[in-house]
Amino acid sequence: MQDPEILYMVIPCYNEEAVLDETAKRLKEKYDSLIAQGMISENSRIVFVNDGSKDKTWQIISRLHEEMPTYYSGVNLAHNAGHQNAVLAGLMTVKEHCDMAISMDADLQDDIDAIDEMVERYYEGNQVVYGVRSARDTDTFFKRTTAEGFYKFMKIMGADVVYNHADFRLMSRRVLEELSNFREVNLFLRGMVPLIGFQSCKVYYKRAERFAGESKYPLKRMLSFAINGITSFSTKPLKIITWLGLLMSVISILAFIWAFAVKLFGHSEIGWSSMMCSIWLIGGLQLLALGIIGEYIGKIYAEVKQRPRYIVAEFLNRE
Repeated sequence: MQDPEILYMVIPCYNEEAVLDETAKRLKEKYDSLIAQGMISENSRIVFVNDGSKDKTWQIISRLHEEMPTYYSGVNLAHNAGHQNAVLAGLMTVKEHCDMAISMDADLQDDIDAIDEMVERYYEGNQVVYGVRSARDTDTFFKRTTAEGFYKFMKIMGADVVYNHADFRLMSRRVLEELSNFREVNLFLRGMVPLIGFQSCKVYYKRAERFAGESKYPLKRMLSFAINGITSFSTKPLKIITWLGLLMSVISILAFIWAFAVKLFGHSEIGWSSMMCSIWLIGGLQLLALGIIGEYIGKIYAEVKQRPRYIVAEFLNRE
């Protein structure tokens, strides 16, 4: 068997003081098992990324590093950059120190035991290993329906995303190097990673309930995330606007011919209801079109400014 390679776990954290000690404990136990089996190097680390938390998250990360520097490392962002930026910040910070990296949320919903199979698939030659949910039994009916609808809609819109996959994935150092070439400000890692290519596979796992704390993705943020994903990876909404405009133009021409014919034959009474419905329909379509175009213009505005996606204030790591 080949020499074990270095694995860095990247765990984005935002106000996770309630769960962080338990997450660290379980990951340490997993690392002990993987090292004992010769699957990963003793130089592997668990890296917590503090995304501008307002509680004691960074203090806990600092304490974990001081107590066990051979297990725990920490990245402290200068301000809250958002979940996707926090994941990217961690991956870009550790890519020079590892052979492979796994990103995972801190809430213990992702199955830690799936890490074994991910590492095995990596040694088989896979550069990317996607953690995919085998079922959504723990979700409410509303969340399950909207989540599954989101993935299907993304496919329809032309975005290449892995069904039922979030941000639990393994990537090789080579893939991390290629990911660093993606410079866009509007991040949607679920769509960016498949674009990189290389040999990949899926590992299926059952997602658990959140161990403690509250979800950081309420409905409003989920909708915002979905809109960002669609507009970042597909121009189909703009094409739909074009076809809607063409359709409305045809309808308008037909309506003009109808109105002219009615006038010509002396039946010029026009109902108030039909007129108002037409005005509201056309006005609504115009506002929808402007809103979609505005989303794309807003993204162009954010991209051309080229502001940094995150700022690392501190990196605790002892090799």
